[in-house]
Amino acid sequence: MLKPRLMVLISIVLAAALARLMPHLPNMTPIAAIALFGGAYFSDKRLAFLVPLTALFVSDLALGGYYPGMEVVYLSFGLIVCIGLWLQKHRTVLPIAGAALASSVLFFVLTNFGVWAFSGMYPTNLEGLIACYTAALPFFTNTLMGDLFYTALLFGGFALLESRFARLRESGTRG
Repeated sequence: MLKPRLMVLISIVLAAALARLMPHLPNMTPIAAIALFGGAYFSDKRLAFLVPLTALFVSDLALGGYYPGMEVVYLSFGLIVCIGLWLQKHRTVLPIAGAALASSVLFFVLTNFGVWAFSGMYPTNLEGLIACYTAALPFFTNTLMGDLFYTALLFGGFALLESRFARLRESGTRG
């Protein structure tokens, strides 16, 4: 049987993934926040990757399945989980905010590089790369706002739950 803390962590990740299915501004989703949260709170590294990546995959299936560039999105998501793993020993406001900002930049740089390199939408030269990043800049604002909002919601919400319910506090158990 799953421990209460682990059940709550998994539920939070799945609920956040469901937010991708609701109407939202372009790129204003909980993707990076889910990855950061999973990395920061699942002490079992397998679960830190498995739960957020599964949540992303299930929500992708609900949104229509495979899309071009999916591999780059999943790579960036996995790297953001790694940033979250670093947060396990640094779960205070400033490092969490910095990690959210770094995650937004990482996602922007990697996914738009993927668009430039693999989509055929831009010439594969320096001018094409600059054009790709320039065209993506308006979406970066939404990415950043969504990442900061959902990171605050997930980390703040779970911190509040931990402060109210002793059974959710870490006690040396895996989860």
